[in-house]
Amino acid sequence: MPGRKTDVKDAEWIADLVCHGLIQPSFVPPKPLRALRELLRYRRKLVEGQSAERNRLQKLLETANIKLASVATDVLGVSGRAMLRALIEATASPQEIADLARGRLRRKRAELVLALQGHVEEHHRVLLGMQLRRVEAAEQESRRSTPISPRSWRPTTLRWHS
Repeated sequence: MPGRKTDVKDAEWIADLVCHGLIQPSFVPPKPLRALRELLRYRRKLVEGQSAERNRLQKLLETANIKLASVATDVLGVSGRAMLRALIEATASPQEIADLARGRLRRKRAELVLALQGHVEEHHRVLLGMQLRRVEAAEQESRRSTPISPRSWRPTTLRWHS
């Protein structure tokens, strides 16, 4: 019905309760805590974006029939990144790319050769390069936004890695 707005009545009611001291004030954290919360919220978004980019990269590898994730535990580990860069450059055979494996992954060379026998086309290489750069940029930003350990954080100071 026109003219019977409840917002005005609600505001009057709340004002009356405040005047009589029946409403507790809101908690407003101290400035350093607000800054820390803001920093951590942003870092969480960076990590979520990084995860999404990693998933897109993995999906792109699958569309190119590269089954690296079935052999390598971490496609974006040291060995995986070296292999991805070799795929992007398109200068090495699957055998040569498999030779880039390090550590325990070297024992799985035969499986790596099979996993790397896909059909990587030019557009895959372009997208892989873009996605790898985005993952690395997100990792760098995430490291920069990581605050110091909560145990050593003091309410009067807020520091983070630069």
